[in-house]
Amino acid sequence: MTQDINVLALVKGQERYIFLYDDEHKSEALRTLGRFASNPELSFSWYDAAVLSQRIRQTAMEQRTEAEAESETAAAPAPPRHSRFKLPLAE
Repeated sequence: MTQDINVLALVKGQERYIFLYDDEHKSEALRTLGRFASNPELSFSWYDAAVLSQRIRQTAMEQRTEAEAESETAAAPAPPRHSRFKLPLAE
């Protein structure tokens, strides 16, 4: 089983901020955004942290919705098959 890696990137002038995280470490990624925003040596702002954290949450919600739709499709019974032709029934 492979584990998906989420990639989140921000380009600010010459600087590049790239965050890689899996679904199990989403909260750690959010904390990292806060640590970067509170670091005065970085150009990473609280606004940047807010926008990227919103994107992390939105991505997680989309993934959850997709997973629920897939499980509903798998659990739903197949629609009844209709015969293309009407044949007389043997008595």
